[in-house]
Amino acid sequence: MASKDSEMLNYTQNREISWLRFDQRVLEEAQDITVPLLERMKFVAIFTSNLDEFFMIRVGSLFAMKATDPNVIDARSGMTPGEQLDRIFQEVAPLYRQRDRTYTEIKRQLSPYGVCGLDFKELEQSEKKYVKKFFKDQVMPVLSPQVVDEIHPFPHLLNKEIYVTANLKMDGKTMMGIVPIPDFVPEVVYLPGQDIRYIRMEKVIMEYLNIVFDTYEVSDPNYICVTRNADVAPEDEALEVDDDFRIRMRKALKKRRKMAVVRLEIANKLTPDTEKFFCEKFKIKPEQIFRTKMPMKLSYIFSISDNLPEPLKKSLTYPPFSPQDCGRVHDTSMMRQIRKKDLLLFYPYEKMEPFLQLIKEASTDPNVMTIKITIYRLAKKARLVEYLSAAAENGKEVTVVIELRARFDEQNNIDWSERLEDAGCRVIYGFDGYKVHSKLCLITYRDHGDIKYITQVGTGNYNEKTAASYTDLSIMTANQEIGEDASEFFMNMSIGNFEGEYNRLIVSPTTLKPKILEEIDEEIAKGENGRIIMKMNSLTDVDFIRKITEASQAGVKIDLIVRGICCILPGIPGYTENIHVMSIVGRFLEHPRIFSFGKEEDQSIYIGSADMMTRNTEKRVEVACPILDPDIKKQINHYLDVMLQDNVKGRDMLSDGTYTKRPQKEPFVDSQAVFMEEAEKAPKPQPKDQEENVGVLDRIMGLFKRED
Repeated sequence: MASKDSEMLNYTQNREISWLRFDQRVLEEAQDITVPLLERMKFVAIFTSNLDEFFMIRVGSLFAMKATDPNVIDARSGMTPGEQLDRIFQEVAPLYRQRDRTYTEIKRQLSPYGVCGLDFKELEQSEKKYVKKFFKDQVMPVLSPQVVDEIHPFPHLLNKEIYVTANLKMDGKTMMGIVPIPDFVPEVVYLPGQDIRYIRMEKVIMEYLNIVFDTYEVSDPNYICVTRNADVAPEDEALEVDDDFRIRMRKALKKRRKMAVVRLEIANKLTPDTEKFFCEKFKIKPEQIFRTKMPMKLSYIFSISDNLPEPLKKSLTYPPFSPQDCGRVHDTSMMRQIRKKDLLLFYPYEKMEPFLQLIKEASTDPNVMTIKITIYRLAKKARLVEYLSAAAENGKEVTVVIELRARFDEQNNIDWSERLEDAGCRVIYGFDGYKVHSKLCLITYRDHGDIKYITQVGTGNYNEKTAASYTDLSIMTANQEIGEDASEFFMNMSIGNFEGEYNRLIVSPTTLKPKILEEIDEEIAKGENGRIIMKMNSLTDVDFIRKITEASQAGVKIDLIVRGICCILPGIPGYTENIHVMSIVGRFLEHPRIFSFGKEEDQSIYIGSADMMTRNTEKRVEVACPILDPDIKKQINHYLDVMLQDNVKGRDMLSDGTYTKRPQKEPFVDSQAVFMEEAEKAPKPQPKDQEENVGVLDRIMGLFKRED
């Protein structure tokens, strides 16, 4: 095993470094002059949010690992946790500088359009008066400044909240002043006038620290932000057997607020004494302190974009696009349509509406007996919950397997679980040791005395908001074998059985990885005639990496479309020279998981919720569904072909793990632009009047068909 591990180091890379290279790709979108200016600023915000989460989760877990098992070796890079952290800090420092330069340049280019983020010294005299009055009237009364000295201890700073600080002097004594920025004051102060001129709240408070601390001599004003480890699992909490799982999750969320600091961001350079003070208080090292010249929070950029005057929107944002009606929907009854033929939806190019309509229809159909669904993330406003609740209130048996541990959506899921329970749904909260990450829905109904099924399997969440900005696939089928598998799956979930056997669906933690490896083996047997195309978000699973490398060595042609982390290095002689890795980062977040093996009549295609990561294949409940309809296979092959040709937003991974632009030559292919255009030009559904009448007749006849 040791020799296998050491050999694998020849063609793999560390997952954390790979992730940072992905986030650098996001930053490159912010630097792309073909992207509208405010959209470029949004990419700066997305890069920043990604980096925040990276520190909270990945860096946080490495610090924990370093404390508990400092000598454990990463199989993909041969590094200890400490060595990985050192490398991360080395890689992140230049990214900060690159981000600051990018932000400053975009901000400069926005100024002629009247979108101006200002420092206090850049304000006109009338604006300074306005800001001072706003501060005195609206901000000063709600501030809670604190002084840190021998009597008053250093306060607990919340994760990712901004605090204004300064050194204070009185009677020859030096101390620190800290001003939390309350949640209920705006992030920015918009100035009077037709242009969008604004100043950030931390700069306003910093300017008036002499008013806040009016009895002190104020020096070295600054603002800071701590990032805390957020990689907390509910298993860490003491739990009595009969405790409600929601109570356990609430405890875990409270614990997250107090976990160790992994990063300190500062606006201005610290004095040596202040740096030492912060290092002691936060128990960090100087390399964990990052100075930034741009805002530490950029969420306000999205509201600026939403509130632009129409002429400015055309100049500064993407051309408007809304998800389109699916041209393949031609029936007023979704249940009837799917009984006739499988239906595939491609978000965000097509609306989520047909799936929601299916659930709404099932909630009132007298022949429907049960609706069962797994939920990982939902929007803040979810029609899906309304329809599931209505189904339960209409006497259907509704079972919802909801994962309360969906990171950073825990509270939202707790709230929805309570709403579903109140409506009479049976709610299952997932399982110790395994997150339920699958996207599976099953409708069971009677048809002339027989039990029939409609099954939906997706690659993304049932989130009506992200369905308009994430690319995902969703298949709905009346295939009886798939329905029987889904029925068995929910039966197993209800009793906590992870060892279920299925005929069509492939399910982790048991059958998904073995089936994928088996499919790869079949392509290995074909040698140079083998073909593998896989699209996913991340690739880290060691067993998969070894097997796909074996396929490359056998001459199989392999294309991997991996948005983010990719631990396999392509083009390494003797190992991965037949593997090509590309990444697409564009207007929409690439999110589908598609696994294609073979060619033409021998081709097998699966879509599902799992990436090729050990956490997905071994530590989560995931579901992938085979594509059996020949027309849908053609659809998916078309999608894959277009993505593989993308030479606008597509990047090729080199054998050192970095990305390079593809040769810029005609025809220029931007896959997302192609799919938007195809969706807009597709024939729109035009149900016939007679079909409407048939739908009504079906519902009337259903009253007489219903059996107890």
